[in-house]
Amino acid sequence: MILQEPKIDSHCHVIDPARFPYAADTPYRPAGHEIAPLDSLLRTMDLHDVRHALIVATNSAYGEDLSPVLDALARGEGRFRGVAVVARDIETAALARLRKAGFVGIAFNSAFFGTDYYATTGDLLRKLADLDLFLQIQARDAQFLAFLDLIAHADVRVIVDHCGRPDPAIGLDQPGFQALLALGRAGRAHVKISGFSQFSRQRHPYADIEPYVAALLAAFTPAACVWGSDWPWLRAPERIDYAPLLQRLETMVPDAADRRAVLWDTPRRLFGFGA
Repeated sequence: MILQEPKIDSHCHVIDPARFPYAADTPYRPAGHEIAPLDSLLRTMDLHDVRHALIVATNSAYGEDLSPVLDALARGEGRFRGVAVVARDIETAALARLRKAGFVGIAFNSAFFGTDYYATTGDLLRKLADLDLFLQIQARDAQFLAFLDLIAHADVRVIVDHCGRPDPAIGLDQPGFQALLALGRAGRAHVKISGFSQFSRQRHPYADIEPYVAALLAAFTPAACVWGSDWPWLRAPERIDYAPLLQRLETMVPDAADRRAVLWDTPRRLFGFGA
């Protein structure tokens, strides 16, 4: 059963305003169940046999303040890697320091900033490629199309968040999702099977996303797919729990070997976790 299988959570967050206060101008202040200190993450991981996790910095709570993620990386004793939110003009030396601290990539979030915000980031992508850091893209609906030219002209590793956040009401042929599938078939990217509540139009078990997950697994293959919980589910429309998400993945990836690739082999290789 999936709950006993070794796992790497490839998308989660640390939210701890008691230790790391929000900036006065933060656009969203997580509260209630969204508060997610490192100790809570560790307990959640241990209960579900999650050996490692990729902690993603958040735009809404902390922006370029990476203190919570840096703290987790320092305390994790190799259990974590990080994805940073950075200024578009960040210097190479600063990126190198983040890499040394345990960050393996940076995040672009056009669902938050729009696509024009990233239009002139070619220099940043070249810095990422030079340091072997990856670019993580969160885009929704057709936004992904705006990144194709950037990707084509940069020798940077790419990971796409939350299944590309397609609109299930439009269907599999929507241009942004088809472009993502083409990138997968070309071996140019990895994709996160994650964030179901971010794009499903239904409540759990998110039946409307099944065709999209199946198409991604076929185009990317399990060797280029990873799973993420999106814990603690910021702005979720309803309560979400960790174990039901894992069990939902088990129904969508019923083959044990494919599931091991998605949950363990692929993220372990991609993010550089040890044995």
